[in-house]
Parts: sequence; structure tokens; C-alpha cells
Amino acid sequence: MNARRRSRRFPLTETVTGIALIAAPIVLPHLGFAPNTVNQILVWGLFGIGFDLLFGYTGLLSFGQSAFYGTGGFVAAYLLTQNMIASVPLALLIGVLAATVVGALVGAVALRRTGIYFAMITVAIAEMFFFLENSPLSEWTGGENGIPGVPTPRFEIAGFTWNVGTGWSMYGFLAVCYFAGIVVALRIIRSPVGAILSAIRDNPVRAAALGHEVFLYKLTAFVIAAAYAGFAGGLLGVLQGFMPPDAFAFHTSGQLVMQTAIGGVGTLFGPLLGATVWLFLQDFLQEALGLGAAWKLVLGVIFVLLICFLRRGLIGGLKDLYALAVRRRTAEEASPNTGVHIAPRPAPMPARHRERDDYPGPILKAVGLTKHYGGLAANSDIDFTVQAGELRGIIGPNGAGKSTFFKMLTCEVHPTAGTILFEGKDITGKTVTDVCQLGLTKSYQVNQLFSRLTVRQNLTIAALADLRGKFRLDLFRSLDKIPGLEARVEHTLELVDLAERADTAVSALAYGEKRRLEIGLALATSPRLLLLDEPLAGMSPHERVETVKLLKSIGQGRTMIVIDHDMDALFELAEWITVLQEGRVLVEGTPDQIKGDASVREAYLGGVAAE
Repeated sequence: MNARRRSRRFPLTETVTGIALIAAPIVLPHLGFAPNTVNQILVWGLFGIGFDLLFGYTGLLSFGQSAFYGTGGFVAAYLLTQNMIASVPLALLIGVLAATVVGALVGAVALRRTGIYFAMITVAIAEMFFFLENSPLSEWTGGENGIPGVPTPRFEIAGFTWNVGTGWSMYGFLAVCYFAGIVVALRIIRSPVGAILSAIRDNPVRAAALGHEVFLYKLTAFVIAAAYAGFAGGLLGVLQGFMPPDAFAFHTSGQLVMQTAIGGVGTLFGPLLGATVWLFLQDFLQEALGLGAAWKLVLGVIFVLLICFLRRGLIGGLKDLYALAVRRRTAEEASPNTGVHIAPRPAPMPARHRERDDYPGPILKAVGLTKHYGGLAANSDIDFTVQAGELRGIIGPNGAGKSTFFKMLTCEVHPTAGTILFEGKDITGKTVTDVCQLGLTKSYQVNQLFSRLTVRQNLTIAALADLRGKFRLDLFRSLDKIPGLEARVEHTLELVDLAERADTAVSALAYGEKRRLEIGLALATSPRLLLLDEPLAGMSPHERVETVKLLKSIGQGRTMIVIDHDMDALFELAEWITVLQEGRVLVEGTPDQIKGDASVREAYLGGVAAE
């Protein structure tokens, strides 16, 4: 852990980027790159940083980035060419603010939908902005002619004057802008917000269930991407001396998506590399080979081949090769943990303090809980009470309504009728995020993990929800600076016996390990009430025995409700059993009482006498 902290303190990526930007004017001319091409690459690379934060790190594919690219560019160009502002940096800043505001408004609408519907909304937004620029707003934007006469920057510092010209002089200005953009982006992805964005990309449902306000984090990523687009759009006008109307065109967004895919999604530097390949091939195919307009056909074939054979782009391909080499070396050194043996565990983490420590009543109480799906009654008039510190079991034959009942308790599903009280507070109708923040958390029957992250990162996501609340814009805060985070994660790793697998990708875990991590995610939120939905599902007999020991350990000092089909294990765990049948409470009692109850045998065996 200390070594990892030291490596984070030294800005290796930033240092290498700075050296590369300094060396570029010396090296690239020998490779046939003209200064104007390199400058365009920097603008596209900066444009792509924001898009990669949105798509690569948050999982939101937007085809509407040209709307913000054009907004920032045209606002800055208009202010400069109308002599409303003489300072180019100030005009660029105002353009960024304009793009940010537009991004917030568009995102508030577009993010109400997900998947293909979100992408289609962004397509429509791009087309709308292109129409507005070319017709209703042409008096200000110049319509098809754009805005000519955009000046270059001029700086006066301590008596020294720098008039930014064209060519390599412009490169120096753009390189500084790109370096600032990449430094900010790196800080964001290393922050708690960046960690949560990656979790949302992998599994937004589980991120919400752990207590994170997913919509607001998505909106944050959308606004940041809009700000980067607006900045790049302003720089495009400065670079070319005029603001072109095709900045708003849909093909601008399409080119951005393709360049990012070529370079590598989720890398930040992928858009820069993709723009380099795109613009170099464009010049080479058009001029050196004399293909004219046919260069698009050849580039399209190259793009298809890259996507087929390097699905994660050029940088992603290099990462995959490195990861493969590391896995082979690791496999030779040691065999992986199979998830069967569980070492002695530390004492369980204390549950978070009750919001109302003086509340004398039950921790959870459901009154008249009913859920109808059309004419089908999944649950009917259920009264259910759990005292603080109790370990309650719920059983019932298939179709008894256990899963629906559990989902209502955690507010994943809202009841048709009835009331749910948690520590005396009515939580009926609240979101799963809100109740998790109150201290009521659930593990899932089917593993809901962040599969592209490591075990440690998964637990970090869960712990952040408790330590930071459901939403906070600490964009430039290091994870190491959050009090108690490291201790919480390390303790949970030990508790579920995954310390030796902490930095292993979830996709590489054995099934039993994934089940323990599923429980660990819920534990890392430090819940007051923990609901476990079939924690023993799919396990071998030995794994079940060890997991029962785990559940007994974590149940000390914490209230738990467990659903499982393994009645022997549940009878060993629980102090009080609730039996559901046909969506109603059939009977409640101690394990011994339930074992001898004739109505329970009737429910499970259909009236057949059995010992």
C-alpha cells in the first residue's frame, strides 16, 4: 500500500506527457508531420479527453459532442471578432462556461434515458444545434460562412510580450492547453468521483444500491465533457483564424467517436493517438497516394480492421499484451485461491451509528405490505417486525414472494399498499440509494459486481458511499486523503478472506470468491441492517460451511435478515424464522418450532407426511 502511495505522489504520467510535448516539435517534422497537422491533433486530442471521460470512464456514448464543441467555439469567436473582449484566454473561458451551461441543460434531459435511447437523444441534439447555427442564428454565427477573423493570443508577462503566431508558435500555446487538460483529467479519474464513474460504467444498478446518486454523477461527467468540448471548439477558431460551421456538424461527433475507438477507449490518451492516425492517414492517402475523396473508403476499411482485431484500440491492445504477460508470470509463480479455505477472520466492523440512538422500537417494521402486478398479487398484507441485533431468516417454497418482499424492504420495488419503517422513519417510496445511506443494505442473489475493477476497487466504491454521502464533487481529492477509507477496505478484505486477491480483477475470481465479495460490498457500507438474498446459492458443500461461519461472524453486533433455500444452514444461523407462502406470512417462530410445524411441512411437501 505504501509503495502504491509513493507511486501516486510522483506524477509519472504527467511528466512523460510534458516531455513528449516538448520533444514533439523536434521529432515529428522528421516523420513527415506538418505543424498545422500536429496542432489539429492537439485540438482533437483535447476534445477527446472530455468524450473519453464520458464514454470510456462512465459508459455514456454521446453523438452530440459537436453541439458543445460548436457552442464554445462560436461564443468565443463572436466575442473576439465583435471586439467585445480583447483577451483571447478570457473569450475561451466564456466559451467554456457557455458550453458547460448548455451541457448541463442537455444532460438533464438526455440522461433521463439510458443505452440506445440516450445515444439517439444526443444525435437529435447535434442536428438541432447544426440547424440553429445555419438558419435562425446565422446573423451571429455567419451561417455557412462561419466567423472569420478570429485573432491569435497575445500575452504580456513581466514586460515580456508573446504574440502567438501560426505553425510551431501556435503549437506551444496549444501544447500548454492540452497539458493542462490532461492534468485535470488525470486528477479527476484518480479522485473519488472518478472511481464512482468507473463503477457506474460497469454496473449502475449496483452503484445506486450502494448509496451513490448515479444520475448526478452521470450529469457531472456529461458537463465535464461539454466543458472540454467547448474549450477545444474555442481553440479550433484560434488555430484556423475563423470558426467553421461544420464544428456543429454531426460528422464532427462521428469523427471524434472513431478517433477515440482507434486510439483506445478509457485511456484519456486514446483520442490523441486516434487523431494522429486519422489525420496522418488523411494527408498520406490524399496527397502521397493521390486518392482524393477515396481516402475515406480506405480509412473506413482500416478502421473496421482495427475494431475487429483490436477491440480496445491501439493503447488497449498494448495493455492487453502487457496484462497477458503478467498473468502468465503470475500463474507460473503461484496457483490462484480456489475460494474453499477461509482463514481466521478479524472482529467484524461495527455498524454505523444509528441516526436515532434513543429510538426504543424495532429497527424495521412493515405494516400491510402488498404488491400487485396487474391482477397478480406477489405479496398480500404482510406484517413484519425485526428488532435491533436480531438475525432473522426468511424461507418459503418457490413462488412464495420472497424476492419481491426483499425488494420492497430495500425500496427497489415500491409497494402497492402498506408502510415500511426503518428505525421509526417512514421509508416507503424512497429510493434504494436513500435507504442505503440510512444504513439498510442488501447483497444480491445473482452477483452484482463491478467486473472490470479489482476486488479492492469494488470495496472502495462501497465504502465511499458511507464515508462521503451519496453525492459530492471532490473532483481533485485523492482517495488516500479520505479518512478511514483504507482501513475500511483492508478490514473488509480480511473479513471476507480476499486480502490476497485484493488487486485481482473481479473477472478472474472463482465463484465462491465472487459470492464473498458480493457480501463484502454490502459490509463495506457499514450497514445498520443487512439483508442477504440467498448468500449460499451455487456454492459447494464445503463453501457453504465456511460461508455460514462468515455469516455468523459478521452477524455479531449487526441486524441481519437472510433468505436462503438451504434450510439446515438457515436454521443454524437464524434466531427467528418467518415462513412465506403465496405472498403471505404463513408462520413465524424459532428454528425448532418451524421444523415441527405441520403447516410448514404442508407448504413444502404438499401434505405428504415426512420426518
